[in-house]
Amino acid sequence: MPVAEPAAEPSPTGTTPSFPLRAAVVGTGGIVTGSHLPALRELGDRVRLVAAVDTDPARLAAFRDLAGEEVNGYGGLDEMLAAERPALVLLGTPPALHAEQARAALRAGAWVLCEKPLCLSLAEYDTIAAAEGAAEDGPGGPYASVVFQHRYGSGAVHARELLRSGELGRPLVAHCQTTWYRDRAYYAVPWRGRWATEGGGPTMGHGIHQMDLLLHLLGDWTEVRAMAGRLVHDVESEDVSTALVRFADGTMATVVNSVLSPDEVSRIRIDCADATVELTHLYGHSNDDWAYTPAVHRRDDARRTAHWRTPAADVPSSHAAQLDGFLDAMEKGVRPPGSGAEARRTLEFLAALYKSAFTGRPVHAGEIGPDDPYYHAMHGNHPDWAPKEQ
Repeated sequence: MPVAEPAAEPSPTGTTPSFPLRAAVVGTGGIVTGSHLPALRELGDRVRLVAAVDTDPARLAAFRDLAGEEVNGYGGLDEMLAAERPALVLLGTPPALHAEQARAALRAGAWVLCEKPLCLSLAEYDTIAAAEGAAEDGPGGPYASVVFQHRYGSGAVHARELLRSGELGRPLVAHCQTTWYRDRAYYAVPWRGRWATEGGGPTMGHGIHQMDLLLHLLGDWTEVRAMAGRLVHDVESEDVSTALVRFADGTMATVVNSVLSPDEVSRIRIDCADATVELTHLYGHSNDDWAYTPAVHRRDDARRTAHWRTPAADVPSSHAAQLDGFLDAMEKGVRPPGSGAEARRTLEFLAALYKSAFTGRPVHAGEIGPDDPYYHAMHGNHPDWAPKEQ
């Protein structure tokens, strides 16, 4: 069974939903066919796909052929919500559509699991949060959660437990790396590379997974000092960013996000007082992708350190692992992991990285409020980075 962090924050209202839950997907492109549909099938005893929405009739028909005749097709979200009343809506549309679609689904009483980024700004996030719990009936909630599948799977759960328990000693120094490669054809897709439709470059659309996992492992951040650049691609947003980060416990980290790197890798390394833990992978990880190196003074203590490398289960990170934990939360009527204040913390970190990079000064947690231009857009209306009028 997939391994996920237990849900928290029980809701005082609502009833337990009946299983299997009725689910709908919005958007039927590659991420839905390649990741969400297999996850739904893997958990078919708990959730049943009943509807799909897409504005492209040919793409919708192809998806229905793949998913099965029992999946009804719709050209619009509102039409589907009224006809099907799903308990769960999975959003796999382009980023600019996420906030409006998430709010609509929440108002209809559906829980939402949305591809990253959940929205394009802190302002949008707060409107989604305001729509949570708006349903008059159904389970506690509904709530909206963002797909951060790298948090899930046994390797990440085990590493977080070791770090939080103090087993590895105090965290001291960390590195978070998403160095990928995207060519010119990738940015030929109209919504990519534009602030209004993608929300940002590799910081927002690629490195967000590893940065979220870093925060998930280390906790609250307090300060960011960053740089960003357009070095290759003719886009509105950046194609590379770097940052120095200070965490609440004093841990210091470096972050690199790139779509310019021929040797692609995703990596997190955390040096603690008693050990180094390192994750090296590309788009997903299993137990074998995690390495633990004891400090010199711990290398003779094999009996105590052996379990670092051997989690009780071996479950890869995946959409199915996150969906399983999400369904657990729905069944209990509690807030799912990766939502609420925890998900907002990651989005605030991205906004702070952009603000620091574009203003050239450090940014502290909590300083980006409604009066700050970076609350409303990741480019912050900076003259060198904001979209130019057409």
